[in-house]
Amino acid sequence: MNILILGSGGREHTFAYNIVRSDKCEKLYVAPGNAGTGEIAENLDVDPMDFAAVAKTALEKNVHMIVVGPEDPLVKGIVDYFIQDEKLKDIMIIGPDKRGALLEGSKERAKEFMALYNIPTAAYESFSLQSLEAGYSFLEKLNPPYVLKADGLAGGKGVLILDSLSQAKIELKSMLSGKFGSASDKVVIEEFLDGIELSVFVLTDGENYQLLPTAKDYKRIGEGDKGLNTGGMGAVSPVPFADVELMQKIEERIVKPTVNGIKEEGINYKGFVFIGIIKVQDEPYVIEYNVRMGDPETEVVFPRIKTDLIDLLEATWNKTLNKVKLEIDERAATTVMTVSGGYPGSYEKGKIIEGIETIEGSIVFHAGTRMKEDKIVTNGGRVIAITSFGKDYKEALKKSYQNADKLHFDKMYFRKDIGFDLS
Repeated sequence: MNILILGSGGREHTFAYNIVRSDKCEKLYVAPGNAGTGEIAENLDVDPMDFAAVAKTALEKNVHMIVVGPEDPLVKGIVDYFIQDEKLKDIMIIGPDKRGALLEGSKERAKEFMALYNIPTAAYESFSLQSLEAGYSFLEKLNPPYVLKADGLAGGKGVLILDSLSQAKIELKSMLSGKFGSASDKVVIEEFLDGIELSVFVLTDGENYQLLPTAKDYKRIGEGDKGLNTGGMGAVSPVPFADVELMQKIEERIVKPTVNGIKEEGINYKGFVFIGIIKVQDEPYVIEYNVRMGDPETEVVFPRIKTDLIDLLEATWNKTLNKVKLEIDERAATTVMTVSGGYPGSYEKGKIIEGIETIEGSIVFHAGTRMKEDKIVTNGGRVIAITSFGKDYKEALKKSYQNADKLHFDKMYFRKDIGFDLS
């Protein structure tokens, strides 16, 4: 089987790492890929947002399956583009259609979906510039801190948590006036929930589902969860506090109603649902939906999946996911992300990366890298993810940190406290 992965980050390198080990994989392509994917697959200079170019490539390369990594092509409707075209409709494309992708593409839609199917989440209302005064009034009824979310995709930057009512009002007006472009034409204001977060990953064919390993990621740039939000500085799987009782609540109250809602609405959803959950005391609430795998959570979740990934994805396309046995490695996995100096603000690219070949006992996943002549250089804010196994997350982290110390590039940084809130 010829397979095409769309995307260029650590998530896509991890997909490639799993897929290339399958006996069913004949030829693997990644578009556009990175220096890491280039070592195990053929990188193609194709923009995942250029659907015509993706389609042309898929036909030319006789691609049987497309795995969509990032959210943007899904929200823009790449699945619809393929399944509505007679020449393309038999290519297995993993991801939801445009309507399904609205669960991530619109915070308001996600909240309405949760309300409709009685899925526990924070109280909320949504506002536009025309209803700004009503937004102010709603803020006045809430206790701080105040949570403002741009309705649309804002590159992970569209959520603000503010302690001051006056600042929340200023930011609400700023967002509705175009702070995040059209993504904040509407803003969802929601009640703040105080608890500890985890990520739950579901693979669904629209009727059946498989619960993948849990993970916890660390978004803030600074240790102790301080500073600006990033795409993710590290992750741990499984989540130590996600015991049997909590997972039963999550499955019964959140996962099953989510999949049933997708089925009831007739959404063409063959792919991943990433559910951001917060545990408040002992009760789970949904913070948000994403319609693809997370990054860097993929780097800890997928190495733990022992079942052939192509078998899982084929069953997803064929709506036979209930017939596949999911085998999980019982060991813990951890990922430490090395990033460019200045990230998530401005940073320089093109820095030579040294030491990759000296890493032992861990898996190296490339995130923001490319080849320049015969050297691997930085090409993004998040650069290299180092994933390790251990009998528990502490043992795994020790290995990841030992190997992170072997990496070198100008102004390299990584958090040294991943998992700090788990002990």
